Amino acid sequence: MAEVVQYAHHYGVQVLVTLNTLLHDDEYAQAVALAHALYKIGVDALIIQDLHLLDFNLPPIRLHASTQCDNRTPEHVAHLRDLGFKRVVLARELSIDEIRAIHEAVPDIELEAFVHGALCVSYSGRCYISEVLAGRSANRGACAQFCRMAYDLLDASENEVLDDTGKPIHQRYLLSLQDLDRSAYLNELIAAGVTTFKIEGRLKDADYVTNITAYYREKLGANAAVYSRTFVPNPEKTFHRGATDYFLHGRTPHMANWNTPKSTGEYIGSVLEARGNTLRVRLNEGITLHNGDGLTIGAEGCSVNGVEGNLIKINKEISIQPSAFREIPLYRNLDVEFTKNLKSERRIPVDILFRETENGFLLRIGEHERSFAYPHEEAKNAERALDTIRTQLTKLGDTPYIARSVQIDSKPYFIPISILNQWRRETL
Repeated sequence: MAEVVQYAHHYGVQVLVTLNTLLHDDEYAQAVALAHALYKIGVDALIIQDLHLLDFNLPPIRLHASTQCDNRTPEHVAHLRDLGFKRVVLARELSIDEIRAIHEAVPDIELEAFVHGALCVSYSGRCYISEVLAGRSANRGACAQFCRMAYDLLDASENEVLDDTGKPIHQRYLLSLQDLDRSAYLNELIAAGVTTFKIEGRLKDADYVTNITAYYREKLGANAAVYSRTFVPNPEKTFHRGATDYFLHGRTPHMANWNTPKSTGEYIGSVLEARGNTLRVRLNEGITLHNGDGLTIGAEGCSVNGVEGNLIKINKEISIQPSAFREIPLYRNLDVEFTKNLKSERRIPVDILFRETENGFLLRIGEHERSFAYPHEEAKNAERALDTIRTQLTKLGDTPYIARSVQIDSKPYFIPISILNQWRRETL
């Protein structure tokens, strides 16, 4: 953790640590000791749920109230502010009007709102189905995820309810919500008082983080001087179960995906026929499949073993009745070519100052400077000399830095390129 904090801080990035499990009586001493250890290594804030921790001798570290605290009302948020919290992570279920009302009532606390990722079917911190049915508490980090399981829908007489097509609602994923996507409403959220956007990322891999954060960075406006990437961000290319803005503008239809609790991926066309481990498909324009791509057909998942025209060889037989094949939607939830090209780079912008001194020169990069003794020898070509100084000092190579500005407070002296490179390396 200390290494992570040091690395992140070098890039000007904060590290917030979740200490948001509800604790048993014999765990508080260990939790408080952990809080002090995290503070000592420079962690910027703790995200907590268990308010009894405040009764102990915590370090003077910044506190954020977890979404597990069920932060839904101005009164509750004001109470948390009075307890010393600097930020609250709002409940996902709030509308834009409710968020605005909280900000107007409690303007002196930061509001963090979820904008992307998995949704729970119940209020965070208030879901007890896992504890009741499995003895595994979601508030102890042990949720059994009953909302991602299949159910039958029965009426009061315990008869199966029929769907719009007249089929019984049998073994479908009735509680499995689609994933949150509020990327179209970022400016609206900012205007309502949100100071921080939260991307849910529990158990997500580096590809997900790279793609989704790049997607939101682009929406907010990326600074090309410090951030670069080799791909076009697309949230459908990494884990997602479809998209919903949830209750942001009131209740919306089709929040759940009854067909599968897994990542559906991007819609790429239709399945026309299935025979053994071969699919005959109609792909959307511009779609190219590759060996290893992951596909989803309803609740079934498979991978591509070969492509010949509109025939796809897959790694298993799909167990769907032939009569059901009437252009069933086909999705791709793993694009191996896209994943292979997921590369991004973040650079630290620094200002460079080069100045002559009485017996040599001073070089400052960022907040660090070195002085070098060296004779002042006038250059024969003044313009070329200054250009050489500027060019060599901004060659920051594979370091984490990129030159934001270069200021040369010196006459055009002749300095060999090897000397300038040495000074640059030593200062870096």
